[in-house]
Amino acid sequence: MRKLSMDELNRKTVDEFRISEKFPVVVVLDNIRSMHNVGSVFRTADAFLLKGLYLCGYTPRPPHRDINKTALGATQSVEWNYFASASEAIQLLKEEGNRIFAVEQVENSIPLPEFSIGQPDKIALVFGNEISGVGEAVLRLCDGCVEIPQLGMKHSLNISVAAGIVLWEILRGRLKKQTFI
Repeated sequence: MRKLSMDELNRKTVDEFRISEKFPVVVVLDNIRSMHNVGSVFRTADAFLLKGLYLCGYTPRPPHRDINKTALGATQSVEWNYFASASEAIQLLKEEGNRIFAVEQVENSIPLPEFSIGQPDKIALVFGNEISGVGEAVLRLCDGCVEIPQLGMKHSLNISVAAGIVLWEILRGRLKKQTFI
């Protein structure tokens, strides 16, 4: 076994990324405090060829060295927009035909293994603040909530970890159906 070289990985250039067909998911980050979490979600969005990120409220925005530290250049490839509030972002996303799902522990949430999107469904996933999660006002604007099953004593995950898990599970489901990529 040998590790593949960077050339063998066939990574897209920034220009190739920009013109590639995107996975029809927008991630909404609402009042995220940590620049490292924001940078990590940028990097995940690049890895999974997402449509884009919406940064809302006091979520830090590029350019910033602490975001770039974890994004590793993904702020250049992933489309992003800033909105003063998640409500404003969600309104625009709904007008564009997206279904909105918060990633949150609520009554009647959909367990992640049971959540799927069809082709050509466009969705947005809302991730909330590291301490308080997705706010009640934003939850009321969502079409539903997705929850990551957790079995241990702790009942929360770092937002960048949660984003990676949810996005991979959704992409994996789409890849199995071979309706994307």
